[in-house]
Amino acid sequence: MRRYLLVLDMDLLALDEELDLQPINYFVAQQEQQPCEVVVLSLVASRQAKLSPLELVLGAATGHAQQVPAKYPVAPQPDHDIIAAAEHRMRRAVRHLKTIGCQASGLIGDQELVKAVAAETRRHNYDEVILATGRQGGTRLARSLRLDPVNKLRRRFGQRLTVFTTGPATKPDQ
Repeated sequence: MRRYLLVLDMDLLALDEELDLQPINYFVAQQEQQPCEVVVLSLVASRQAKLSPLELVLGAATGHAQQVPAKYPVAPQPDHDIIAAAEHRMRRAVRHLKTIGCQASGLIGDQELVKAVAAETRRHNYDEVILATGRQGGTRLARSLRLDPVNKLRRRFGQRLTVFTTGPATKPDQ
């Protein structure tokens, strides 16, 4: 049985819809070849929970340059539970993977992407790591220098890393 680590930072079904069912079809194809076990690692979106001072200053500067009131950048409402959101995302993905026949379980990761994946792959062996994300992460400069999170994971896992991401290149990147 092949073991997969599926890393999510957004809802799998929403990503699947945006990518014309590529992530789910990928798991269906794997399941048809041989039974698979998928561990869903749902990342807590802590980056969204707190704005940096620079983001706050830029938002204020933007507001002063306009005649009409500007929309300042805002963090999620204090009652927005980012851990509960990550847990809900994980449970939905597990339920969907079980529906297509995979053995599935899940866990929540509260570290940033590279650290969370490294920690989980040190604890358990996986045949493949699948990153299903709504964003590539890192700045444009970091991506061009290959210092962004996806390229760091690619250096570590090579062909064992599959990336499904939204954006300009919406095809799976292996």
